[in-house]
Amino acid sequence: MGLLMALALGAAGATGSVFLAPVALGAIGFTSAGIAAGSWAAGMMSTAAIANGGGVAAGSAVAILQSAGMAGIPAAASAAVGAAGAAAGGAAALAAAII
Repeated sequence: MGLLMALALGAAGATGSVFLAPVALGAIGFTSAGIAAGSWAAGMMSTAAIANGGGVAAGSAVAILQSAGMAGIPAAASAAVGAAGAAAGGAAALAAAII
């Protein structure tokens, strides 16, 4: 597997992760209308609220994911997700070359 394949897998990972991140948020219950009842996100919110004495702490993972689900993922976060996707694609290419 050559450099071209590694670059292609990196690009695919970056593109796929940027487009699929909002879909994944909705699938686990962080929607534009808020947290979906009975979802994995609702369970996260319940656990966080119990741990914090009845409220979800500002800046917590639940708060950040809820904000991203409602307002969309900001450009800086999209760039970070894309970089992580590219790294994962590159790692997959490297692993395939080793095997």
